[in-house]
Amino acid sequence: MSFSIAGKTAVVTGGANGIGLAIGRHFADAGANVMFADMDEKRLAEELGEQADDSNIRYFAGDLREKLTIANLLSATLDAFDQVDILINGARQVIQSDPLDSDDDSVRTLLNQNLMPALRLSQLVAKRFIKQANGDDENPAGSIINLSSIAARRTHPDLMAYSVSTAALDQMTRSLAVALAPNRIRVNSIALGSVMSASLQSTLKENRDFRNDIEKHTPLARIAAPNELVETAQFLASDAAGFMTGQILTIDGGRTLLDPVAAPAH
Repeated sequence: MSFSIAGKTAVVTGGANGIGLAIGRHFADAGANVMFADMDEKRLAEELGEQADDSNIRYFAGDLREKLTIANLLSATLDAFDQVDILINGARQVIQSDPLDSDDDSVRTLLNQNLMPALRLSQLVAKRFIKQANGDDENPAGSIINLSSIAARRTHPDLMAYSVSTAALDQMTRSLAVALAPNRIRVNSIALGSVMSASLQSTLKENRDFRNDIEKHTPLARIAAPNELVETAQFLASDAAGFMTGQILTIDGGRTLLDPVAAPAH
């Protein structure tokens, strides 16, 4: 069975740069209709403006922490393509946190940024999947893919808030997978090690020693390019993964095979 997603429609959040942009472009090249969503309207226009008139590419700018924005994103997708078949929850934020500071609100901040938009959008899109299926109990109804992190199961005190939010995202993946399985909706996650996202790129500019630290604690001794995970996302979105749900696939260059507590898990 091929990994074909041709003719399907995907919504990709975090689509203005880095990993989300790479996945969206790959999906479009593979024949899918793609709605790129992000808060950064300027970056979306810079990256996709010339392509947005193409038949299979659109973009949507808005703050997905707002319920109305989520509803508007789905409406814009349906207006453009009439359907939705794939959701990539790729919007993520990483911030440093102090686990001993009672005034540090970073856990709440990252749960509101990394978990709640993904949950609300998944719930809304799942309802659309069910409506589109229209009683068909044979064919797949839809696929949801969450971009998570190995930080969910690593211990790095300065990234406690990020670790908590990604661990919650992984549990959300499992819970929704079971809840939506009767409707033939699959929910999986990709747990990333160090991939050259926009946030990691910014961190490396500020801290040159950070790259050496990452490479030192990664058996493959490098940082991945976003394009190295796009085909994994395509596999999960395709019918080739039709019997796969509730899984957390790891792409980390072997990082989780090692166990130093202080090794960064970005």
